[in-house]
Amino acid sequence: QVQLVESGGGLVQAGGSLRLSCAASGGTFNDYGMGWFRQAAGKEREFVATISRSGVNTLYGDSMKGRFTISRDNAKNMVYLQMNSLKPEDTAVYYCAAFISWLLRTRATDYTYWGQGTQVTVSS
Repeated sequence: QVQLVESGGGLVQAGGSLRLSCAASGGTFNDYGMGWFRQAAGKEREFVATISRSGVNTLYGDSMKGRFTISRDNAKNMVYLQMNSLKPEDTAVYYCAAFISWLLRTRATDYTYWGQGTQVTVSS
């Protein structure tokens, strides 16, 4: 059983930056691919980014490309999401998630473990 705890959310002005962190425990961290999803009020959960077990391979949602960067530190059991040039439409609860596969995954249903989420609010 893997436990995931997100942190780093908050209120930021448009154009600003935030760095989300996700601490993993209870499993062998580099057995898992990791991802970030977000869910805005009244909307479905949306894929943000994913990173492979080794950290070499990444994928991003279309609206995040060039602004967000996912990374991981397997020695610290941590995954990060650096968010730059934030827009009001990035406002959402951001979730960290883990999956078991050598391939990258973009569907929420492919993820086995989820954190509780952290709120990101971008003001205009």
